[in-house]
Amino acid sequence: MTTASRTISVADIEEFAHLTGDENPIHLDDAYAAKQLFGGRVAHGLLTLSATLGLWYQSGLFDGWTVVFLGIDKLRFLRPVRPGESLTARLHMLTREPSPKGDRVDLENTTLNGTNEPVLTFSARLLISRPSAVSRASPS
Repeated sequence: MTTASRTISVADIEEFAHLTGDENPIHLDDAYAAKQLFGGRVAHGLLTLSATLGLWYQSGLFDGWTVVFLGIDKLRFLRPVRPGESLTARLHMLTREPSPKGDRVDLENTTLNGTNEPVLTFSARLLISRPSAVSRASPS
């Protein structure tokens, strides 16, 4: 499955920096970042990961399901993501095993930039279940 795309903006990067406290100037200061390893401002790797997970949810893949992340493995940041770049996630289900609390699902993800170069790869283990009806009866 391939998701829709999302563009990472300067505002996304700045908000993520302030939210997390990771205010490294490579993310926030154009002049500083221009003299560094990537030759310009780049998004946080964890912003790229978070945006990828958002793309999963926006795809409708998990509509009607409760999703619990059990782990992420083999997380690799392959290329920097710059402001203005678009991201798309490509997912592949590896396994699905029933368990008493739901199904354990192993997924493989590749996040691509606008030129279809991989920028992020990882495997994820999820626990998914359809929520049962919750009683809203008033207490006696």
